[in-house]
Amino acid sequence: MTAPTAPAVPLLPVLTETIAVARAAHRSDLVDRLHAAAERMRDPRRRIVIAGQLGQGKSRFVNALLNAELCPVGDGGGTALPMLLAHGAEPRADLVLAGTEPGSPEVRVPVPPDAVAGIDARTPLAAGRRVLRLELHAPNPLLADGIVLVDTPGVGGSGPGAATVLGMVPTADAVLVVSDASTELTEPELTFLRQVRELCPTVALLLTKTDLYPHWRRVHEADENHLERAGLELPIIPVSALLREHAMRTRDQQLGRESGFGQLYQYLRDEVVARDQAAVRAGVARDIAAAAEHLALALGSELVALRDPDRGAAALQELRTAKTAAEELHRRTASWQQTLGDGITDLAGDTDHDLRERLRAIAREGEEWIDDHDPGRHWERIAEWLGLSVDSALGDNLLFTHERAARLAERVAEHFAELGAVELPDVRGALESGDNRAGSGTLADLEKDIGLGSKLLVGMRGSYGGMLMVGLASTFAGLAMLNPISLGAGVLVGGKAFRDDKQARLARRRSEAKTAVRRFVDDVAFQASKESKDRLHRIHRALRDHYTGVAERALRSLEDSLRATQDAASMESSRRAERCAELERQLRVVAELRRHAIAMAPADTPQLPGNPPVR
Repeated sequence: MTAPTAPAVPLLPVLTETIAVARAAHRSDLVDRLHAAAERMRDPRRRIVIAGQLGQGKSRFVNALLNAELCPVGDGGGTALPMLLAHGAEPRADLVLAGTEPGSPEVRVPVPPDAVAGIDARTPLAAGRRVLRLELHAPNPLLADGIVLVDTPGVGGSGPGAATVLGMVPTADAVLVVSDASTELTEPELTFLRQVRELCPTVALLLTKTDLYPHWRRVHEADENHLERAGLELPIIPVSALLREHAMRTRDQQLGRESGFGQLYQYLRDEVVARDQAAVRAGVARDIAAAAEHLALALGSELVALRDPDRGAAALQELRTAKTAAEELHRRTASWQQTLGDGITDLAGDTDHDLRERLRAIAREGEEWIDDHDPGRHWERIAEWLGLSVDSALGDNLLFTHERAARLAERVAEHFAELGAVELPDVRGALESGDNRAGSGTLADLEKDIGLGSKLLVGMRGSYGGMLMVGLASTFAGLAMLNPISLGAGVLVGGKAFRDDKQARLARRRSEAKTAVRRFVDDVAFQASKESKDRLHRIHRALRDHYTGVAERALRSLEDSLRATQDAASMESSRRAERCAELERQLRVVAELRRHAIAMAPADTPQLPGNPPVR
């Protein structure tokens, strides 16, 4: 028999009451943190990223999901830039550009909504600046419910590539990876799914275009087997955008069920909306519990000193010791700040080495393949393989950074063990980049092979020399210049000249191909190294700000407790009873807030963080 669940507690009233108590205690640091939690609760938006390989039907799926023609579709009009779709009272489109200086704010350029299909990275509207994304606001029931969709360019083409798409995943509430039902999942798709799953816990695979392929059930079963072998527990949702469009146009409920969008909506309700609400609820519960513990520390210390001066003296000594330790955490660079600084330095070196090692391995593999094949015949295949391999390497390097940054956060948290359980920061937000140009380079074209006429001229030139040389020599024997011997010699020499020229041209093409591959990898390494450094700076700032806040709040609580205990020791007897009653009332309020926080936390949430109670 399962234990009865605690009744749902309204979040905003409890949070508002906590803010009022913190404000009355003159704890502006707690008030700011609780206000941030309230803003998270009042913001219902949930960001869903739509990703996948080229030509899988992402944009048509988004249009069918919204029941509106907002994203460009077609062979020549696919998504060229990341497109963010959000609710707006009136249709509006903005082209978001990078600032003119590093760290400067983004620049928005209005775009007519009907001209969105023609916008790409080289649009004249950018005026030479880097294009980050398109933002499209439109009145739509689904978007009005707080859903924000991000339609990404196809992975695997000549566009931004998987590295840019993966840069949008860490802050997404869910990712829908699109793969059509024409064939089973490929190795690059499985690699991309693995990388996305590492960065976002809520991922689903959409099997699209089920209306075009009668064998889609076999593909569905094969994809399940591929995911199981890869160790990826992801739901597969078969959908048909075309059936969905027909169902909405004709109001046919049967077609609507066959389109699979009902299952998709159920998934979004259960795995995105409900899970996000649970996460917000757990986060608010942690903030309320932490605030209650900080407030209870000062109130409890003062109450102990008022009721029992002897115990108050002991508590005062404990507080002074704790305050000294907290000051060391806050001020000394030899503790957690040094651990953080050394960890970031090591992480920067290891990340750069990991990236270069992956790219060097790709370059070596490419050069070995070129040595065994004619790059002129397979240059398109080499370019495709190189792009996919680089995208995979950049994605794995991003995962490497995420894993190491999470371990660094745990190591820094160990310095705060005396403060109780400290909430670990989520470093995924620091991984996101709206200006990821790594992997967006292009591979230079090889010089085209000479035509059949040129090859004939090369052979004729060699055969002419051989025929002339042997023919002149044969005239001394009384033979004509053109005789079977001279003609045979011309054929042999011409064939050798043709083969030598062919080998020379092949060697030249291989040399040019290797140079082009090395130049491409060097360009990617240059851009990726800059992006990696920026990412590590964001991680450093996020960890530093988080743990600085932890140390400052702990020090502030201990200082307030110490001051309140000292004031209690010198308080007149006539005021002690009145002050004790007031403190008891405030502690009851704080205890009630703590109980609310426990009731709001999910059953599987670990013990809520906070300061140890005063004995």
